[in-house]
Amino acid sequence: MPSFDVVSEIDQHEADNAVDQANREVGTRFDFKGSGAKFELSDSVITMTAQAEFQLKQMLDVLQIKLSKRGIDIACLKVDPPQVAGKEARQLVTLRQGLDAPLAKKVVQAIKDSKLKVQASIQGEQVRITGKKRDDLQDVIALLRGGKFELPLQFNNFRD
Repeated sequence: MPSFDVVSEIDQHEADNAVDQANREVGTRFDFKGSGAKFELSDSVITMTAQAEFQLKQMLDVLQIKLSKRGIDIACLKVDPPQVAGKEARQLVTLRQGLDAPLAKKVVQAIKDSKLKVQASIQGEQVRITGKKRDDLQDVIALLRGGKFELPLQFNNFRD
């Protein structure tokens, strides 16, 4: 039986490259000269450090542009509010990936509501869709692409 998986994941190497590019741009921009503004990536959390809160907003714009140019959907970003302490402002940006239980249930419910002849099962951080016909699976992909979910969805592991 044909099947495929619905996942939400990002390429960690591309995220690394985007953070490096953003660091280089902030280092060469005139309005950030001598400010010590920088990005740090560790375990899918990007820490932005600057002198003022308005600089964090500019840095977030730079980061979003670099991530989107590297093929990472910025809908997977979770931006925390800035924390200002003395002469330093920090902001955390989390790169979310994987379908958590509530989002996986929304995906399964959207498939069931469509009345297509497929089965959807939640398997950890992914949803496996199986059906008898390839056309039904392609209809499910079209349905999920048109749906509004808080994370970007990818479709992989298509088996015939």
